[in-house]
Parts: sequence; C-alpha cells; structure tokens
Amino acid sequence: MRRIIIFLPVTLLLITACNKKENYKDVIHNPELYSDVVHELNTVVMGNNFSPIVASRNYMYASVAAYEVIAAGYPDMYESLAGQLHELNANSIPRPDTTKKIDFEMAAIIAFSRLGEAVTFPKGSMSYYIDSIKALAKDHGMTESMLKNSIEYADAVSAVILDWSKTDLYKETRTYPKYNVRDEPGRWVPTPPAYTPAMEPHWNKIRPLVLDSADQFTPPPPPTYDLNNKKGKYYQEVMLIKNAIDSLTKEQKHIADFWDDNPFKLNVSGHIMFGTKKFSPPGHWMSIAGIAAKKANFDFPATVYAYALLAITQFDAFIHCWDEKYRSNYARPETVINKYIDPDWSPYLQTPPFPEYTCGHSTVSAANAEALTYALGDNFAYTDTSELEFGIASRSYKSFRDAAVENNWARFYGGIHFHNSCIISTEYGKKVGDFIITKLKMRKKAGHLSDN
Repeated sequence: MRRIIIFLPVTLLLITACNKKENYKDVIHNPELYSDVVHELNTVVMGNNFSPIVASRNYMYASVAAYEVIAAGYPDMYESLAGQLHELNANSIPRPDTTKKIDFEMAAIIAFSRLGEAVTFPKGSMSYYIDSIKALAKDHGMTESMLKNSIEYADAVSAVILDWSKTDLYKETRTYPKYNVRDEPGRWVPTPPAYTPAMEPHWNKIRPLVLDSADQFTPPPPPTYDLNNKKGKYYQEVMLIKNAIDSLTKEQKHIADFWDDNPFKLNVSGHIMFGTKKFSPPGHWMSIAGIAAKKANFDFPATVYAYALLAITQFDAFIHCWDEKYRSNYARPETVINKYIDPDWSPYLQTPPFPEYTCGHSTVSAANAEALTYALGDNFAYTDTSELEFGIASRSYKSFRDAAVENNWARFYGGIHFHNSCIISTEYGKKVGDFIITKLKMRKKAGHLSDN
C-alpha cells in the first residue's frame, strides 16, 4: 500500500478538528496541500525510476492540467495556455458549467493527480492519493454535489490534456533506433559502473511547448578533442577537472552532493550491487517552487501558476539540451581521463548515461531560475530544504539565479562535466528561460506575484 501524508499546519489541524463540517476551504484551498500533491507525484516518479528527462514530461502535463482548471476558475487573473502551447488548440479547454457549483482548487488537485497517473502508469500510481483527498474534502464539509461537479470538471479538462499529450511523439520515440555507440577518441561511450545505454537519444523529436524548435538556440560547438596540445582548450579542461576532483574541499563536496539529483545511483561493494534513489533535477526544482511559493505566501491559484510555469520551462529546456547532446556526442571526463591519463581516476559523483555537452542540470537550472525570478522577483532569498529527506543538509541562496550559478559549479565539482560545458549551459539555459517568460502570457496582472 502506498503511503499518504497530508501536510497541514498544526493550527489548521486544530481549527478543522473543532469544526470539521464547515471548513473544507481551509483544508482544500490550502496551497500546502497542492505542494503535497506535487510531492506525491515526485515520490511516484522517483520510486519507479523515471529518467530526469521523462520526469520533466510527467510534471509538465500534470501541472498544465491543474493550471487550466485554475485559469477557468479565475479568468480575471489567469490566461489559458490553450492557443499558446504548441498544438494545444485555442478554446480546446472545456468551460465550466456556470449552473453547477465547482470548487476549482479541488478540481485542480484531481486534474494534477489524474494526469500524473496517466503519464506515469495508467492505473494505480495516484489512485489511493486521489481517494484520500476526496475523503478529506467530504470529511470537512464539501457537499456531495460540489465534489461530484468538481471531479467531473477536472476529468473533462484532464481528458483534453491527456489527448494532447499523446501527440508529442513520446510513444513513437520508444521504438526509434538505439544509439549507435562508436568507440572513437572524444566520442561518448557508456560509463561505469553500470555502463547504461544512452538515455533518450531521440528526445529532440519530442514536441516543445513554447520553443519554435529543439535547435532554436544552438550552442557553439565544444572544444575540439585534442590531448596532444597541452596548451589547447581541451587538454586544459581535462586537467582542470582532474585536479579539482583530486583536491575537493568539504564545502565543494556538499555542493556536488546537494545538486547530484541522481534518480538511481548504482552502489557497488565487492560483489554486492544496490541502488539508491533521489529526486531527479526536475523533481528538485519542483520542490524549490513549492518552497518559494510558501515563503512568498502565495494563495492556491498562484502556487499552481508557479509550478506550471516552472514545469513548462524545464520541459523545453531539456528538449533544447538533448538536441545538442546527441549532436556533439561529447565524451565524459571519466572516459578520457581513465583511458589516456589515469586509469584509477574516478569522478566524485556517478556519471549519468548520456553525452557530456551540454550539461542538462545547468541548462535546466538556469532556465528555471529565470522562470521563478519572473514569478517571484530577483533577490528572492530562500533556503532549499529539498534534500533533507535524503540526509543532505540544506543550502541557502540569495536568489534563484544564485542557485543556478552554484549548480554550474556543482556539476564540475562532481567530476561529470567540464566547466566550459557548465558555463555554456547556464548561458543557453537562460536564453530558453527568457524566451519562455517573454512569449507566454499566463497572469493578467503585471509584476511579480511576491510584490502583490
């Protein structure tokens, strides 16, 4: 049986316990409940070993479904994404029946859960959670008719988003040819300890949401592979990362561990192998969105908006990044150093199974930093507690951009990305984020929500 945790403030629990039948809004409209729903999907994604790239798709469709419910319920505040996201046709989202009482917050939770389940596993992954939310609403005074109307509207919106999801070429790319590994100098090959095949080599075929195409912002080529020229850029990058990993400080290790976000680390001890799981990069940033929304005292609709903007941004950022990865097919530092410099050298973090250039985490972090800066403002200081459940101490940042810069260094300290790659990735991730927040129209009121 899946675990179910409803996070509510102690004071709220006391209020609802004293007057349960009259306070369903205090419970269901609590933005922390929505963040808990997101966390539940995060747990499902983590528990079932979805790759970071596929995880971004899971979060995006669920978040868009919830946002569309909120946009329909609060039309004076939020714009529908229909007609803005590619192939989500204008006026495709069903309008609510004004003769029926609908609780749009409840409907948003149901829609998020429905899509979260549909794009992970068709049945069961979120069902127990959905049932518990229904019971929570009824137990705190929501009428049967309002609950029924809310679920019906959630299902109507979910059906449109689910049909739209089926046209993004995800299913088709499951059958595309496997990556052709060629063991040539400077070219990517699988890395230890699992030597996992190349992950999602056709992700640039997936339909973007806002970007015109996967190659809209094409980064410059990486430094040309050349270990013979010891004054050349490539050799210097190789030695820079080797020497850095050989002398990491405690603080640098904490930074690398904090942003590791390896969804499945294979641990090897002699003949024993076992995996440990954590949230992937998109899951980590979804958590950050919830932390920031809570600090900014966002209401329920604003919280849904922040998650949706972030989910859309990181989805397109992954498509952009993966387009370059399988164009340059760049070898990982571990491969080059082990083969030509030091066979006993190993990175601090486990190398993920895809080409080195550009850096996915740095790209996505930079794009997401622009999205959250747009929603909450620059110099929005916060403490990221996302990793506490994995035994990693929290870190504090002066802004989302500050966090993205640290992530830049984290991948280098981990020994899995050349620093040039991280720098370029941060630059181009920002371009993706800037483009999305410029083109999308989601809020009808100008300015940062945290300033309202």
